[in-house]
Amino acid sequence: MTTTERPAAGTARGADPAPPPPGGVLWTRAGDVRSLLTLPAAFTLQVAHPAVGAGVDQYSVFRTDPWGRGERSLRSVQLWVYGGDEAAAEGRRVRRVHREIQGTDTRGRRYHSLDPACYAWVHATGFPVALYAGRYLFRRISPANERQLYQEWLRVGRILGLRDRDMPQTVEEFWPYYRRMLAEEIEPTAVARELVATDVALPRPEGGGPLVRLLLRLTWPALRAAFLRFRAFVTVGYMPPEARAAIGLEWSPAQERRLRRFSTAVRLLVPVLPERLRYLPIARAARARWHAAAR
Repeated sequence: MTTTERPAAGTARGADPAPPPPGGVLWTRAGDVRSLLTLPAAFTLQVAHPAVGAGVDQYSVFRTDPWGRGERSLRSVQLWVYGGDEAAAEGRRVRRVHREIQGTDTRGRRYHSLDPACYAWVHATGFPVALYAGRYLFRRISPANERQLYQEWLRVGRILGLRDRDMPQTVEEFWPYYRRMLAEEIEPTAVARELVATDVALPRPEGGGPLVRLLLRLTWPALRAAFLRFRAFVTVGYMPPEARAAIGLEWSPAQERRLRRFSTAVRLLVPVLPERLRYLPIARAARARWHAAAR
């Protein structure tokens, strides 16, 4: 048994950790389509850790199957929050697929993907990105809701097998940990640089019917260039400034103005969309079950 597979403190041995509560801050935001815009920044901050970047560089299929990998990762994240009884099972599956990921990072240190030092960082990155990007895409949350969101983030961490001692247990303890990681560990790894590059190879999506595949084949060079520019824009834009600085990413006042205009349009448009367009499928189904039970 690896250290990350022991029950978290406060969880009875043999009992599955509970996912975040329905109606909470994370429940409200994680399934909203606006959350999709924040994922590239969180992923890039994850792989800026030397060990995480080395593992993704060596083992991930993000270069050869980016669309499939993205779909699988998004489904996994949604299950951690909205999966109910499936959440803990998905957390166990995630640990199983990471058991064999190990090697040497860019600083010559041996790593294993389930070592708490890097496994906790992968989970932790979503919190500062969610807070920072949320100011643009949602509404700025109160200090009380920030603390609530962090406690819900810890609950997801337990689903992933993190013990309470692997992460700071309060939001006040989190920020010194976060700043220390940025100062001592985070660097512009090869994978992090690749994720904000606009001139890298990107295979076209293969889904859809014959007409969709034909249109993609004909238009992919232009779509690929536009997508890579947009990905770089939201990745750097929604990343907290101190994280940008740690990775060495540049951001101009003109880009900030563009981001604010874009974010305002998204923030005003999405809330007026019908539920089937506003929420991702797993979140939408969970919300429907919750509302039905409440009625």
